[in-house]
Formats: sequence, C-alpha cells, structure tokens
Amino acid sequence: MAAASSAASVATSAVSPSGSAGSAEELLQKSNAEEVEEELEDDDDDDELDETLAERLWGLTEMFPESVRSAAGATFDLSLTVAQKMYRFSRAALWIGTTSFMILVLPVVFETEKLQMEQQQQLQQRQILLGPNTGLSGGMPGALPPLPGKI
Repeated sequence: MAAASSAASVATSAVSPSGSAGSAEELLQKSNAEEVEEELEDDDDDDELDETLAERLWGLTEMFPESVRSAAGATFDLSLTVAQKMYRFSRAALWIGTTSFMILVLPVVFETEKLQMEQQQQLQQRQILLGPNTGLSGGMPGALPPLPGKI
C-alpha cells in the first residue's frame, strides 16, 4: 500500500510542470530503496526476539491436550522419584555390603595368608637346617625309610 502512495506521489511530481521525466525516475528509485530499507529494518526487529530453548519447548506444549500434558508430567515425576529411591537404595546396599565384607571376610583372608606365610617359613627353616631335598620328602637325609608293614 505504501508503494501505491509513493508511486502516486511520483506520478504527480512527474506531471507537474516543474518536474522532468529523468527526475521522476530518480524519485521512484529513491522511494523503492527507502521501502526496501524499511522492510529490512522490520525484518531485523523480528529477528531480535530472544527466546530460550526452554521457552520454545514450553510454547510447544500448548499444541498437546491437557490430558497428555498432565500424563507426561506425572510420568516424569514418577520416574524422577523412582530414580531417587533407587539411588538411595544402591548407596545403602553398597555401604552394607562393603562393611559386611570388611568385618566378616577380610579377617578370614588375613588369617589364611598368615597361616600360609608361617608354613612357608617352616619349610625354609627345614631346608636351611637339613638340606635342599628335605623340604620335599619330609624326612632326614640319612635316615632309613619307614618299614612298609610296621607303622
């Protein structure tokens, strides 16, 4: 509509006795350039609408019916609650399992290791005192083997 009014004003100036044909074309080009600049400025104003992703997503929720939105909200709340409870349960179970292992199993492991170390030390002492082959046979190196019939 602005183009029609500017074209009308250019046409009247072209018809006026003081205007010439060349100046009318120049005026028309200038008015077209001004209109294009105004449209670009209007487009820039539209582009400047700052909207966050959360605001856009919230705006998209309006296209769903209220029942779908409430069901989705309830599902999200339920899943969040279940995840929190599972996290708390796993923390407690891990604590109980770790402390039980330390109290019940580790002492047995330490005692077994201690017993093995003592047996190894006795074997080394035998080898040092009686010779290298003594640790394997269990007897003294010059002694007679036991008789098979008499124990």
